[in-house]
Amino acid sequence: MAGTKQARRAPADKYDERRNQLAESALQTLGELGYARTSLREIANNSEFTHGVVHYYFADKLELIVYCVRYYKARCVTRYDAVVDDSTTPEELLDAFAAKLVETLREEAPMHRLWYDLRTQSMFEVKLREAVLMIDQTLEDMIWRVVSKYADLCGRPPAMTPHAAYGVLDGLFQQALLGHLTGDAAAVDAMAAQVHELMPLMVTPAAA
Repeated sequence: MAGTKQARRAPADKYDERRNQLAESALQTLGELGYARTSLREIANNSEFTHGVVHYYFADKLELIVYCVRYYKARCVTRYDAVVDDSTTPEELLDAFAAKLVETLREEAPMHRLWYDLRTQSMFEVKLREAVLMIDQTLEDMIWRVVSKYADLCGRPPAMTPHAAYGVLDGLFQQALLGHLTGDAAAVDAMAAQVHELMPLMVTPAAA
């Protein structure tokens, strides 16, 4: 019986595996060209897959892009878990969080650029909105786990709502990304310094 169930699952597993392979391949092209300039054919031309194969697994560019970003962000939202779990002091958490922001910005700038591109496009492309809003919420939740742990380690409650904390830190990250992509060598380190300055303001002041 177990063998039968495994055999029945195999086609679906293989289908999902191929979609994931296509997503991995497509993300590089999307990160380089952006939403507007990328087509299914362009993705196929820059991968080991034919245009027919890409079109078989994804009906159109929009479906592929949404799948790609969901696939990528599903991995992103766990990258700060170790920061939260391993930090034992506010200073340790703040240092680890800022370092992780710097690392992901420098190493995965094209993917973050694609994310901000799609978030802007969702204001015009209705079919993108559900996925973008869902991903945005998972990112907000991720940031709030960091802020909440920082507040706990400080022994004081947060002074901001989750939405406000995410808006502040995401804004800093986006500005640093723009600076990094346009050749500002100081942008990334400036972001880390600003995170160190702003995080203490996200918890209520200590009693006098």
